[in-house]
Amino acid sequence: MKKFKLFYGNQWMDSTGNKSFQAINPCNGEVIAELLSGTTEDTKAAIQAARKAFDSGYWSDLDYDERAAYLHKVADIMEERFEELAKWEAMDTGKPISETRSIDIPLSIRAFRFHADGIKSLKGQVIKVPGKHLFDYVTYEPFGVVGSIAPWNFPLHLLTRSIAAALAAGNTVVCKAAEITSVTTQILGEIFLEAGVPAGVYNSISGSGRIVGEELLANDSVDMVALTGSEGVGRRFMTASAEAKRIKKLSLELGGKSAMIVDSNCDFNAAVNSAIQGFCTNQGEVCVSTSRLLLPNDLYEDFLTSMTEKISRLRIGDCLDEKTQMGSLVSEKHLNSVQGFVDRAITEGGKVRIGGKRLTGGDYDKGFYFQPTIIENVTRDMEIFQEEVFGPVLAVTRYETMDEAIELANDTRFGLGAAIMSEDIRTLYWVAEKLDAGTVWMNCVSKSNIETPFGGNKNSGIGREDGTEGLLEYLKTKNHIQYVGTPYEDFFGFDQ
Repeated sequence: MKKFKLFYGNQWMDSTGNKSFQAINPCNGEVIAELLSGTTEDTKAAIQAARKAFDSGYWSDLDYDERAAYLHKVADIMEERFEELAKWEAMDTGKPISETRSIDIPLSIRAFRFHADGIKSLKGQVIKVPGKHLFDYVTYEPFGVVGSIAPWNFPLHLLTRSIAAALAAGNTVVCKAAEITSVTTQILGEIFLEAGVPAGVYNSISGSGRIVGEELLANDSVDMVALTGSEGVGRRFMTASAEAKRIKKLSLELGGKSAMIVDSNCDFNAAVNSAIQGFCTNQGEVCVSTSRLLLPNDLYEDFLTSMTEKISRLRIGDCLDEKTQMGSLVSEKHLNSVQGFVDRAITEGGKVRIGGKRLTGGDYDKGFYFQPTIIENVTRDMEIFQEEVFGPVLAVTRYETMDEAIELANDTRFGLGAAIMSEDIRTLYWVAEKLDAGTVWMNCVSKSNIETPFGGNKNSGIGREDGTEGLLEYLKTKNHIQYVGTPYEDFFGFDQ
């Protein structure tokens, strides 16, 4: 069993609280690692290490090419340790190793490479302003110390998309992983150390969000906090930032309840496969999961029949089994939460087409496996239509016209993603324009690229990650106004 200490100032440190916790493989209940529980004092020490590194200028003032070279070195080492990282991420989360190899680790590596190169091509601008004696130009500068708080569903990928941009921009970071999936965040400490990145640039404190996260929000030496998490946690962050002595810049990627609209004029098999992918990938523990399916009456029965038959063939099992297509939910607590949503949906009038229960028997009893579940007869006033389940549960609603489908898709407080499946290019364009979401997928679902902006509308968040827009989130905009006339204009007329 591997043991991890806290990492800050390029040193592995014991916790001042002398407490630890265990990382559990949710597929079989085995203990895979032991980590330290960071205290408020530990978090303050990590923040001070990051503050010292930023204020010294040996990272923020470093030439872009040199800073980029460090980040590329980090990516190189991650590639060398690819299989190790993929295995740890699978065991820590319960997701299939086929997914960590194809999604989690490749995207984590690409984040460092993209932003390392992106900062070198970022340009300020000269702005024409009224008057012939003024020269106005804009530049971008790092904020300082960034606190980055990652979720448990994609621990490494959703951390690196944040810190790669923050570091490329010249900030230093203090990272906090979800307590139940902290392993790869601590392994990054080993990688940054091996890459020779200066002390204090990357720091990571494992432990409770109520302790570490709250200190990142309260500490005046932290200039910005980036969170990927639930709507409720995002609201608490906004309140805490507002009440702090120093209001912090926040980047919040919060929950979703994405809809997938199926047009009668669609590629039927492709739409069915996409619908299954949309709510079963990563066991449905995805913020952009297309967990609401809007079906036209003429396709309804055939579509669900095909979905049900294909879902019954999904291979659900241990995360390290090469044949596994769906793994375990992350914890028993979360499994109980998902079961609660299903039970309440039935009480409200929903009908379970397939699934609806925990998988039991044999090796399933060792983990937290949940059947892929389709719930029919869902109306807009039901909890299952409005609230994020974060599990392999699909709510199905009928519609008669495309106008009604668009209205239903937009009828939640979330606006992270939405999808439209149609072979009519006019329908694709028109519906995508009407959907209120940060990302709209056309004839695909849940796609995300480091090169393109990602984030939500409405209660799904503030700001964007990924793409040039994601890099700019970690930079302050500064305007420079220079008077170039001779002599200087005498505004008050003193020389008259």
